[in-house]
Order: sequence, then structure tokens, then C-alpha cells
Amino acid sequence: MSVSSNGVTIPTMEDIMEISRAQNLDLKLQKLGPFFRVTAKSMDTKRELGIAEGGIRVWFDGKILHLDSIRLKRETLSVRKSIFGVGLFLGAVAVRHGFDSGCNTAQLLAINDTPLYHSKLVRFYSRMGFKAVHEVDGSSIRDLAHMLVWGGKGTRMDANVEELLVKWCTQFKPRNS
Repeated sequence: MSVSSNGVTIPTMEDIMEISRAQNLDLKLQKLGPFFRVTAKSMDTKRELGIAEGGIRVWFDGKILHLDSIRLKRETLSVRKSIFGVGLFLGAVAVRHGFDSGCNTAQLLAINDTPLYHSKLVRFYSRMGFKAVHEVDGSSIRDLAHMLVWGGKGTRMDANVEELLVKWCTQFKPRNS
């Protein structure tokens, strides 16, 4: 564990990886320039369970963790943890990578493919610590820019990277602590 700027303990990348192995998850972080991919595989079946992708963007007010996509396989349901669990591990590696890269803010788009799925995504990301900042519906020039960056319509959401790690800390405490 490491200590945040306000003195709270937060998980290191090693903590996250250690806990994932205890859950029979093999997590890998691959980087190419500003882009990254996190993969989760079952250590039992060696099958891929999910992928998270994104990048680090330099912006006027600092570096931004751009969380582009997370995809989970149906096999995740048969693993002894919920989709929320594997998704949390993928997200934790991505967010810790952003923290280690100097990002203050994480951004994502809860895509609006269908109203039911969209509302579930917004609730999920809100529970994870993200806040809605803009509805991208294609009705303005600003929306056009968002749609080009994110590839669709939906709810743009932001979170403070350090606050996410603090919020998720209890999930990644080493078992021998």
C-alpha cells in the first residue's frame, strides 16, 4: 500500500496484482506510448475474461486518464466472482496506471446504446465513484467533438483518480494485513 496526498492508504499496482492472483485472475498491463490495455485471464482455464483500454492525454489542466472501453466475456459469470468483481480489477489496474502516470482526472463515456443498458452503466460508474458531467446527445457542436473522441452518444463522466483508489482501497488490501 502507498499513501495518498491526504494521508490515506491506497493500493499499489503490486497490491492489486497480488489480490487478483489470489482470486485466480491473471492481470496484464500493456503499454504503447500513451495507450494501454489491461487484460484479465482466468488462471484456471487460461481464457480471457475481459479487456480495458484507454490512454493518457495531456490537456490544459494536466494529464487525463481516458478510459475508452471495458469488455467482459460471458464466461465471467461462471467465475466465482461477479462481473462487478472482474470489472473492478480491470478498472483498478487502469486507474492505478493513470495515477502512476501523473493523471488527476479519469474520464469515460457511459455509452447510450439502449436506455436500459445506459441507465445500468451510469449507475455502475456512479457507484464506482464517477460523476456525470455532460449528456452527449448530438444536439450541439460540443457534442460533435465528444462524439468524435468517444465514438458515440451517452453520459460523459469524470472522477478524481486518487479518490477512486481511496474508495476502492478496501478491495485491494493484502490478505495478510
